[in-house]
Amino acid sequence: MNTFLEVFMQRREELVQLLLEHIQMTSAAVLISICIGIPLGILVTKNKKVSSVVIGIANIMQSIPSIGLLAFLVPVVGIGQKPAIIMVIIYALLPIIKNTYIGITGIQQSAIESASSIGLTKWRILYKIQIPIAMPYIMAGVRISAVTAVGTVTIAAFAGAGGLGWLINLGLNANDADLVLLGALPACLLALVVDFVLGKVESALTPEGLKPVDQITNRTKAERKRRTVMAVCLLVLILVVPCFTSVYSVFQRKEEKIVIGSENFTEALILGNIYSQLIQDQTDIKVEEKFNLNGTMITMSAMERGDIDTFTDYTGVLISNVLKEEMSSDSKEVYDRVKTGMEENYSMQVSDSLGFSNTYVFAVTPETAAQCHLTKLSELLAQAGSLKLGCTTAFTQREDLLPKLKKEFQVSFKEVNGLEGNIRYQALTSGKVDVIDAFETDAILKKMDLVKLEDDIEFFPPYQAVSITRNETLKKYPQLQEVMDMMEGAITTEEMMDMNYQVDVEGKTPKETAVEFLKEKGMIE
Repeated sequence: MNTFLEVFMQRREELVQLLLEHIQMTSAAVLISICIGIPLGILVTKNKKVSSVVIGIANIMQSIPSIGLLAFLVPVVGIGQKPAIIMVIIYALLPIIKNTYIGITGIQQSAIESASSIGLTKWRILYKIQIPIAMPYIMAGVRISAVTAVGTVTIAAFAGAGGLGWLINLGLNANDADLVLLGALPACLLALVVDFVLGKVESALTPEGLKPVDQITNRTKAERKRRTVMAVCLLVLILVVPCFTSVYSVFQRKEEKIVIGSENFTEALILGNIYSQLIQDQTDIKVEEKFNLNGTMITMSAMERGDIDTFTDYTGVLISNVLKEEMSSDSKEVYDRVKTGMEENYSMQVSDSLGFSNTYVFAVTPETAAQCHLTKLSELLAQAGSLKLGCTTAFTQREDLLPKLKKEFQVSFKEVNGLEGNIRYQALTSGKVDVIDAFETDAILKKMDLVKLEDDIEFFPPYQAVSITRNETLKKYPQLQEVMDMMEGAITTEEMMDMNYQVDVEGKTPKETAVEFLKEKGMIE
């Protein structure tokens, strides 16, 4: 509890900003969902076949994994709040459409016929009879959508939209439960507050005759009108006002600036902050940060659209995932092909290496290393049949990794377990697996004092860190080239691991770590 309070005090200002972003995106998505869902729910009551199709489509859309839907939207609408809001709208529509449809169609036909017989038009019947009677169902759908939206918006951080998901992602990267809680607890509390407020709105809008007997209150016409006005004001307060601020921030006119992107892991966040601080210090160019993008696919889509201007990645990732070329173990050959390919295919400039490589390594505990006499990869391969491997699914699938070990070296581990992120480290230390795949600069290797096995057979592909910048940006800001060149060869593998350690283990922010590094190197004052 003490450590959580310390983290809260250190990041309270950041937390408030992220919470406001979260509220803005949630409000915008829910309000738009209400504006679409309720009219659509009413319209489909007129035709049963159409209602089946519409509700079926909404069901299908909601079944799509949120992160996959976000990845699909980014190439179409870009990064930031736009794809996040659209994603949440899609998820929020089903409960509203379905509940509106059920509420309207559940009204007894005799009530409609009676209203029609006294001369009410269809619109007056809808406004005076159907909507008030269906209101409990409609509001139940809105409440479900709103609470679900609060949770779904946490995924928005993976498209550079901010929100409380940013803190959750930082915590997951650093294996820091306090950071995860710092993002998760406010999201839970926000969901409870939203549900409570909408519950009061539902109570105010529901006709007294439709409430349970113990909740019915005799009120004058003026009191009922006043409660309705208050309910509308509450809706405006929690949905409309934040929505307009969010929509304004999404569609405001673009300023002259450089947008720096980064992927959603510690090392990328540190490097993004290094470039951001260096450019701001060395030039008068305005810098915007779009960090925490979920992988190279989303980042490259943002680069192609011009949503970001520069980011850092690795030659091994670029040649296999972006250029779709065959991997090689020759680092110079891979770099040259990446530099040429990115220029020719994407009009993007690849810098010289930043000075370090973050390639794959196999890691074992000191006890396993001593027991099996392991220091090199060749020694591991000789004993693979008696060892259990824990590795990422990418490691098991990529042709230049585990499949290549099996094909070219006839290596077969005793057992292969697909494990993601920090779970594989926990499996290693608990004895569930004997060896894991890791990246050379992972801070957790240092934290757990694990043994990295030397790649004496030069098996693993090269992963030199480089920056990628759009040619259009370099032409627009020629002074940027000199600043980008300052980082070439500036970081050693040991320095990068130490910076990762400061963030993941010591609890410093990526920005603090980046500033300290630049000051130590004399690059900024």
